[in-house]
Amino acid sequence: MSKHILLLGPPGAGKGTQSKRLAEEFGVEHVTTGDALRANKGMDISDMDTEYDTPGEYMDAGALVPDTVVNAIVKEALTTAGGYVLDGYPRNLDQAEFLSEITDLDAVVYLAVDDDELITRLTGRRVCEACGENFHVEFEPPEEPGVCDECGGELVQREDDTEETARERLSVYEENTAPVIEHYREAGVLTDVNGEASPDAVFDAIVDAVES
Repeated sequence: MSKHILLLGPPGAGKGTQSKRLAEEFGVEHVTTGDALRANKGMDISDMDTEYDTPGEYMDAGALVPDTVVNAIVKEALTTAGGYVLDGYPRNLDQAEFLSEITDLDAVVYLAVDDDELITRLTGRRVCEACGENFHVEFEPPEEPGVCDECGGELVQREDDTEETARERLSVYEENTAPVIEHYREAGVLTDVNGEASPDAVFDAIVDAVES
């Protein structure tokens, strides 16, 4: 039977990396809000009484896509998926309540990582200006500092990877998504996993949680 897995955790906790591995392990789809929005940019939402008629118009304007629109897109993505690892949703309690109305979850896993460790992870990323390859000064450094292994291009720190931006992202997460964690914890369905362990150890712990 296909698994329905929800992976929660702050920015930098490793949700993306672990979700991809889980999707392969269980033969299910990796569903992220960002991917779902991009895949449905042209979806007609004119009946929702929203400011714009498609999700793409919100994205092009740099505006926050309303919950009602995000909910509809996630519902579509989950309905068409046999099984899934959901990553990046729900971001608030209203979305969590909507999720409980449209699907049943087999496992809710929270990747717990200390703030200082998150800052190190978020600010250490370096991106090649030429080919877009990603590196990390501590966890995945290039062979030669500042130089891309793939094409020899210059590695730069993106604006959204600075410490100031990273702390702002964590602050927004804490305000909006921390109540979601408590919601699942109080419901007795949340499994905490130490996100500071090695990637393989984290993966094994998640698999154990899903299979139990």
